[in-house]
Amino acid sequence: MEKIVIKGGNRLSGEVSISGAKNAVAAILPATILAEETCVIENVPDIYDVTTLLSILSEMGAEIRMINRSSISINTTRISRPVVPYHLAKQLRASYYFLGVLLAKFNHAEVSFPGGCNFGTRPIDQHFKGFRCLGAQDSIDQGGMINVHAETLTGSRVYLDMASVGATINIMLAAVKAQGLTVIENAAKEPHIVDLANFLNSIGAQIMGAGTDVIKIHGVERFTGATYSVIPDQIECGTYMVAAASTRGDVLLKNIIPKHMEPITSKLQRMGVDVQEFDDSIRIRVSGVLEKNNIKTMPYPGFPTDMQPQMTALMTCAEGTSIMAENVWDNRFQYVDELRRMGAKISVDGKVAVVEGGELTGAPVCATDLRAGAAMVIAGLAAKGVTEIENINYIERGYENMIQKLTKLGADIRKTYVPEQEIKRAL
Repeated sequence: MEKIVIKGGNRLSGEVSISGAKNAVAAILPATILAEETCVIENVPDIYDVTTLLSILSEMGAEIRMINRSSISINTTRISRPVVPYHLAKQLRASYYFLGVLLAKFNHAEVSFPGGCNFGTRPIDQHFKGFRCLGAQDSIDQGGMINVHAETLTGSRVYLDMASVGATINIMLAAVKAQGLTVIENAAKEPHIVDLANFLNSIGAQIMGAGTDVIKIHGVERFTGATYSVIPDQIECGTYMVAAASTRGDVLLKNIIPKHMEPITSKLQRMGVDVQEFDDSIRIRVSGVLEKNNIKTMPYPGFPTDMQPQMTALMTCAEGTSIMAENVWDNRFQYVDELRRMGAKISVDGKVAVVEGGELTGAPVCATDLRAGAAMVIAGLAAKGVTEIENINYIERGYENMIQKLTKLGADIRKTYVPEQEIKRAL
């Protein structure tokens, strides 16, 4: 077992480059199955979820070649069976995107229920609703495999009961080869949905309206290859922005799209953080006290739910009483008990957390999911003393070289290996 050890109190300063977006590449890599030629995907982050997706594609028959550290050549023309390996699909949430892709490519898909972070019920009923509108039927066998099948996919009007990111993406993937026009209403508008649409259009799809609440898709028969660069990661950037603020630091975040950061930037400014925007970078500086704030998570362009734990950790360092309301997912405050171990004063009532600002003290804590793990790192950077974080596999699922990047900024942070005999004694 590995853990992260942080000695808090160091002020972060310097520059950090943001990697490609986890949530975008998680849809783009499965989408390469549609291409009838080689695709080169650039700005791919070196994270566990990408490794798992590439393993799925490889086991299905794709030819994958690393061009350099962040560019990958993928040829999927040898994939002939619409079945995703069970043991790999269960390791990440994004495995459900293979349902839409394989349904479009083969009119059939078999994928296990997805895995990933466990922070509450995340149903996929809207995905099935969209597939059914296109003419597909679905079933779940006793082994937990989802089967989706269609004789023919036909364009249709799909109204989503909620602006689901996953359902919007999956329906887009299925509809690109459907006969006629598909219209997705109440579609999600997140940046990675636009990025997927841009990739699909680059290989021959006809998608209009991505980034708005109405997406129109004209089905096509054939897809070529393309070279495509993934957008920067909005959530990784936001995480480092909050980390810099929590240590009263001065950090320049490079290779980003400032427009995507506006929901986070505005909240940090209200807390007294100095934010300077440039063409493809943002500078974060804190010279005074951090002020209290009230935040509600909302679908884009609102404040992202994936930044909720990190911002809650920052609120523990602010003066006064802050309120965090979670309006997207149930049960996303599981990490609060870990912050309390560090001295945080947080009370939770349903989907609302009330945070009393103060000081944090290092303690042994556990990452309960990906973004909660990032929150533990932020708390550890701001705390007095030493913080030890376990279950760091969650963090490595979505953050490329986090320890190296933070070390470059001046953090006292390292990864250690816990001997097997010590684990056995603890058990």
